[in-house]
Amino acid sequence: MKTWKLPALAVCAAFVAATPVRGDEPAKAEGKYASVNGLKMYYEVHGTGKPLLLLHGAFGWARTYPTLAKGRQVIAVELQGHGHTADIDRPLTYEQMADDVAALLKELKIEQADVFGYSMGGTVGLALALRYPKLVRKLAINGSHYGKIEDAYDTEILKQFKSLSADFAPAILKDPYDKVAPDPKQWRTLVAKVKTMGLEFKGFAREEMKAIKAPVLITVGDRDVVRPEHAVEMFRLIPTAELAIFPGADHFLLWQNPEKLLPTIAAFLDAPVPEPKKADAK
Repeated sequence: MKTWKLPALAVCAAFVAATPVRGDEPAKAEGKYASVNGLKMYYEVHGTGKPLLLLHGAFGWARTYPTLAKGRQVIAVELQGHGHTADIDRPLTYEQMADDVAALLKELKIEQADVFGYSMGGTVGLALALRYPKLVRKLAINGSHYGKIEDAYDTEILKQFKSLSADFAPAILKDPYDKVAPDPKQWRTLVAKVKTMGLEFKGFAREEMKAIKAPVLITVGDRDVVRPEHAVEMFRLIPTAELAIFPGADHFLLWQNPEKLLPTIAAFLDAPVPEPKKADAK
């Protein structure tokens, strides 16, 4: 398992948020806001077709991926405290962010959507599938976990995450945030809330995971933040799950080599919805 010292991890996190995906195009849709659960949520809508909801990772913002956009109406959101979406006086949790996204889709009159979530966004996607099963047609996740981080993360990465301080503010991450955030002074609060959420998350119950109805594609690098063993465990719990472990890849595959990952996700989303299987069939 590849490990990093904390300063290097900060640089890698910055690289993820700031490096354009090869083949990405500048956003052409004008961003909008929706009032959901006391939050003024920023979102963008691109194209037409089957709805596809994109959920970013921690400290990220709304992005689109042309490989996934063909024949789809892409809804890219910015979650609580991220990008243009101001923070409010409540904890940051996966469940609450899922509730916010569900309220946004209701506001947009979208009854069902495919979902792709990266890292934190993938865990939000799992919460969405658990709490709003009729809303999620298919879910693809990358570098995400369902259990508490003590069970999911590589040991060295866990130590690094626990040592994260509110002073974490690499310019390549912080500068773009400052340009769009309603109150840039909230950055330290966002860092603290992301850390608290990670440390306090108890994980989704195994029985809950077995009850997920939507087909789920779990993708992870073999040197990811999330251990491959955790991804395999998740695969065995979800009845209609598929699993793709990418060799020689870490948590930043989506940015370093997107065309190694995104065609797999596009193929999964395009395929017919399979009949559900019993959880113990795998």
